[in-house]
Amino acid sequence: MYQEMKLPYAYDDLEPYIDTRTMGLHYGKHYHKYLDQLNKLLKKNNYKNEYSKEALVTHLDMFPIGDRGAILYNLGGVLNHELYFLNMSPKKENQPIGALLEAINNQYGNYENFRQQFLETASYLVGSGYTFLVLNKNKKLEIINLSNQETPYLYELVPLIALDLWEHAYYLNYQNERDRYMKNFFEIINFEQINALYEKAIS
Repeated sequence: MYQEMKLPYAYDDLEPYIDTRTMGLHYGKHYHKYLDQLNKLLKKNNYKNEYSKEALVTHLDMFPIGDRGAILYNLGGVLNHELYFLNMSPKKENQPIGALLEAINNQYGNYENFRQQFLETASYLVGSGYTFLVLNKNKKLEIINLSNQETPYLYELVPLIALDLWEHAYYLNYQNERDRYMKNFFEIINFEQINALYEKAIS
């Protein structure tokens, strides 16, 4: 069974952008519900931890067809939440660095153009889901929306940034001001971690 990811910061460390109560509920309740449900399904099917969570996405045919949808849904919930939490930091590492900065400049012209395109894409998401920055099979960056708990790994894409746009991620603090939440995500984004993911993905 899979272990929980420990948050690398306290619930109140992202204030005022992510409030303490939202972070506590998001990590302690929502994330853990997906993890618990996933582990129950895996235990039911005598899963022996043969794969990483990322690799398990493409090995669902080892499970009975009646359980695959629920496993994928909860697995996506775990993967997406873990990336989202790791994408944020109180350390103000909110400017691209290294190879990722070079890739952003090459594809989008500059960071501000990239940020605006990411926010514009996020504004098009209807209902619950995520906006992702992913690396595609051609080693190019793409900004995409996926609904509910779909994971980019299902489409052979490597996720680098996940912006959670489910209401539980922001509603207590922002209510109907989702755009303000989206913009504030870039105040606490952790580009040191994202660049490390990018460099690993292209190596």
